[in-house]
Amino acid sequence: MFTGIIEATASIIQKTDKQLVIERPAVFTDLLIGSSIAVSGVCLSVISFDDTSMTFDVMNETWDKSKLGLLQKGDLVNLERACLADTRLDGHVVQGHCEGVGRVQQKMKNGELTIKVPDELNKFFIQKGSIAIDGVSLTISSIEDNQIGVALVPHTLDNTTLGSLNSGDSLNIETDVVGRYLYAFSHEEAAYQG
Repeated sequence: MFTGIIEATASIIQKTDKQLVIERPAVFTDLLIGSSIAVSGVCLSVISFDDTSMTFDVMNETWDKSKLGLLQKGDLVNLERACLADTRLDGHVVQGHCEGVGRVQQKMKNGELTIKVPDELNKFFIQKGSIAIDGVSLTISSIEDNQIGVALVPHTLDNTTLGSLNSGDSLNIETDVVGRYLYAFSHEEAAYQG
């Protein structure tokens, strides 16, 4: 589990058909083989590391269903280590399970970012609800058709990859897990009573 509070950004060192090698941030002092790291919102497990890099195996499903397949050497990614049981939950519960890829519709204007989202995710969005965009915990500020708006504070712009976005850029999207379960329960309950 993650919180959506990004600890560092780092560059892609190498990408193959099956692996991703990323710079190891200096603050990641407690890495172990098997450690879970959210890489731009996608939970990956460390398979090897040294003082300067971390290596992850990546399945075809992950390449296909997230923006990780679009990344190239030198691209920056957001990183967050899995939280500990005694960690303060400053963002929201983030699983690192990317559900789809959105696209930036409008560049940030007064800190607002408009994102076109996959149609199948629309049912999970609520005004002022939580969402993880490239692993960053954010609040939905507007919803219109298949577009959502999120407000980005200066700290987020300065300390994540979201500050360097341009129109058309791809973004990993994870909807709020609580909202997904409530939606599933309400539809299952309705089917059961029907």
